[in-house]
Amino acid sequence: MKPKTLLLLVLASLTLTACGGVDPNSPLGKRQTIFKQMLNTSEDLGGMLRGRIAFDEEKFVVGAAQLDKLSRQPWQHFPQVKEDESSAKDEVWQRQERFQQLARELERATAALVVATTATPLQRADLAAPMQRVEDGCEACHEEFRVY
Repeated sequence: MKPKTLLLLVLASLTLTACGGVDPNSPLGKRQTIFKQMLNTSEDLGGMLRGRIAFDEEKFVVGAAQLDKLSRQPWQHFPQVKEDESSAKDEVWQRQERFQQLARELERATAALVVATTATPLQRADLAAPMQRVEDGCEACHEEFRVY
């Protein structure tokens, strides 16, 4: 193989490796996956309540349960030391007590949303306040601990 061709292959390999993104099995990759699932689920629920998506009782109940389950998962994937690629502020690691407090508040908000879905028939107006508390919980944590 010609040296020029070999050099191009090596450079191409290095370029592709650098563009690989976050390892999905790393703590960062795992929590990013969970947070994306939470966002998608929350957007669908909010969309149903705001009329962007047709309201479907069954889908809302399933989505609320899924969001509640997801809300309990990402916290275990925050290691003791910050990763270089993280979009979390250093305060996540420096102010763990507050970070955990906000995590528990979100968990309580998603649990309350699930409880609100037990009233039948479901009324969008009755779900608006519990859903807003979930959204406010996400926003509060992002404002304090996420780098935009």
